[in-house]
Amino acid sequence: MAVVAVWKCDRDGAMFDNKKDAEEHDKMLELAANITALIERNVEGISEEASEEIGLMLAKRREVLAKACKGKPEALLEEEESSNQAETEQADSENVTPLAANQ
Repeated sequence: MAVVAVWKCDRDGAMFDNKKDAEEHDKMLELAANITALIERNVEGISEEASEEIGLMLAKRREVLAKACKGKPEALLEEEESSNQAETEQADSENVTPLAANQ
């Protein structure tokens, strides 16, 4: 029987094959939690669920957000456009009707 090392993130239970990816994921979740707390302290009337979604979205896109803060605000829109194209292509591939075999 083989033994496989797996790293588990305490925050959300995600499993990883290597420690580096697990630590990176954990740091992203910590950033998301801190952004969520910042939003909840400064934006009145926002739901906890909405602030968590915003925090997680910003944490996942931290590199692009950093570029935008350093003087390239268009970087935020470029990523959105490319992700929209990828989603459209994925949806198109899911809508393919398989051909029935001749009987």
